[in-house]
Amino acid sequence: MEKRKVDVAIIGAGTAGMGAYRAARKHTDNLVLIEGGQYGTTCARVGCMPSKLLIAAAESAHNVHKAPLFGVYPEGSRIDGKAVMERVKRERDRFVGFVVEAVESLPAEHRLVGNARFLGAHRLLVGEDLEVEADRIVIATGSRSSIPGFLEAASDRLVVNDDLFEWDDLPGSVAVFGPGAIGLELGQALSRLGVRIRMFGVSGSVGPITNKGIREYACKSFNEEFRFDPDSDVTDVSRTDKGVQVTFNDPEKGELTETFDYLLAATGRRPNVDKLDIQNAEIELDERGTPLFDRYTLRCGNSHVFIVGDANNDALLLHEAADEGRIAGDNAGGYPDVRAGLRRTSLGVVFTEPQIATVGLSLEQVEDRCKDGYAVGEVSFEDQGRSRVLGKNQGMLHVYGEHGTGLFLGAEMFGPSAEHIGHLLAWAAQKRMTVSEMLDMPFYHPVIEEGVRTALRDLNYKLQLGPESVERCMDCGPGA
Repeated sequence: MEKRKVDVAIIGAGTAGMGAYRAARKHTDNLVLIEGGQYGTTCARVGCMPSKLLIAAAESAHNVHKAPLFGVYPEGSRIDGKAVMERVKRERDRFVGFVVEAVESLPAEHRLVGNARFLGAHRLLVGEDLEVEADRIVIATGSRSSIPGFLEAASDRLVVNDDLFEWDDLPGSVAVFGPGAIGLELGQALSRLGVRIRMFGVSGSVGPITNKGIREYACKSFNEEFRFDPDSDVTDVSRTDKGVQVTFNDPEKGELTETFDYLLAATGRRPNVDKLDIQNAEIELDERGTPLFDRYTLRCGNSHVFIVGDANNDALLLHEAADEGRIAGDNAGGYPDVRAGLRRTSLGVVFTEPQIATVGLSLEQVEDRCKDGYAVGEVSFEDQGRSRVLGKNQGMLHVYGEHGTGLFLGAEMFGPSAEHIGHLLAWAAQKRMTVSEMLDMPFYHPVIEEGVRTALRDLNYKLQLGPESVERCMDCGPGA
């Protein structure tokens, strides 16, 4: 068997793995990047980019549908499912190509192809005939879809998001299980493209929203477009000659049975650590077999092993994976000098319409941290000026602040332009701004961000730091 000794071995060439490689290479040129599957990150191949391509097509179709609101009546419009999917795949392949080019531009001696597993704390078997001895190891193996066993009864009509982006045409109907970010984004997009959708959830969850009021508002909004039960009671799933048959108890009609062309399982993801023979790494594992680690150093206990990205199951977002890869790669390269890296303020966006944004601490986290020492400011976008102009006047924003300090703690939003507003609020939270300081910032007119000012003014008043908000204040302009 061929043997090789390196300073750093990185398992996985996705976003986190590539970040770790670049950071570690600043310390040593004796390292390897090991990939067992196709080059191309989860984001580019089956995640954020192809999903946004599908959503863009759906938004275009929805804008045509809404055009009569503005006195515009398009005639003869139709949705060509084959053309929709052809563009999704073409542009997806273009994004993947950029990633592949980046990996293949690395020195050949730094790239290894094959599945890796631990033979010991410092020894990896790559494929069947190469043993790599590494002083330090970074695990960046990503994640895969997690499918509850009862859904497997859908057989060949069971799909996950990876499969959806290989469709050549749009189906007539899809049952979506799981109203997380993936399920909500794809379910709404398919619905707007003419696919009959019914979405099933559990425990009342709606994406990442923890605020009960916003969650109920969002659920009602989605139900205006497709049937969505966030706390469904499904009694049977089976494959029939006509497709996938789902039997469930409808809150209004009792037991129903519907047949769909496909069943989309958007039921979460599981870290790809179960095939690494991780027990041989001599690190502590949790009850699910995932390594315990420090989220600021990404180090597993006091070992020479680091774990990043989806593999650690902490924050399954590209920007978090990139940060983790950089921190772990720098620590693996500079080992034993291990240092805490910058973890940015939490920011999450779901690209539905209205969009969902979560920033900083959730309401549950605020309650745990502050007990009764906090306040909530809010605004509805239903009568907000710019939102009404655009015909996007739907949604609400809640902002959280701390009594005494006036510190801005976080926010949850279901509303227009949440992807942009979320960034502004995340920057404010990371700079540890007070609500009063945020209100000193400029707000143009007429913009959707004026709704943020309304929510902050409400919060400032409830924190007893400013006057009560004036109804229809004229310094905001009409309809702010």
